[in-house]
Amino acid sequence: MSESGVLRIETTKMILDERFNQPALDPRLRWLNPPPNWAVDSLLPALVVQPAAPTDFWQETHYGFRADNGHFLFTEVAGDFTVTTKVRFHPVHQYDQAGLMVRLEPHCWIKASVEYEPHGPSRLGAVVTNHGFSDWSVQDFPRAAREICLRIRKEALDFTIEFASSDQADWKLMRIAHLHIEHATPLFCGLYACSPKGDGFRAEFEFLEIARNSD
Repeated sequence: MSESGVLRIETTKMILDERFNQPALDPRLRWLNPPPNWAVDSLLPALVVQPAAPTDFWQETHYGFRADNGHFLFTEVAGDFTVTTKVRFHPVHQYDQAGLMVRLEPHCWIKASVEYEPHGPSRLGAVVTNHGFSDWSVQDFPRAAREICLRIRKEALDFTIEFASSDQADWKLMRIAHLHIEHATPLFCGLYACSPKGDGFRAEFEFLEIARNSD
């Protein structure tokens, strides 16, 4: 850990390096709940996702509902890894969100994103779900800001969640969390987007990197 309290992360072996600059997605990527409108725009370049509504990932806590119909583009990864993305967002409704997800099944997952608030600051946060119950840690995020870099690092059963500005020069710690899974269990990891309240949200993912952690 550095003097500033930010974990220094080094990765070596790249597992997946998707820049969305080709007409088709990497064949290892697949959708859970494909969005009605999505495209690879090789001119931006970016993966452009327009979520359906109402869509969300949440399990029970406080709000009393279960939702598992958000859009998730993923590949399966075993062992320790770091997954990173940069996302630009054009929100319309409260809770419009897009970011990273690491998942075993509907009752066990992590997501990290900015959730839009039309009044006051938006919410930069991480949701951790174990045994079918979600919890949400948040911090203020400028409502006018429209892009962020996110990464999640897996080390055994623990996960470090961080964010940075678009140049990825200054990563800051959001959360350290634990998933209740078996050590050797492969996980699904990748990009997600949701619109809990209404249609019209557009998210543009600039890249998706998944790398094997160094020893």
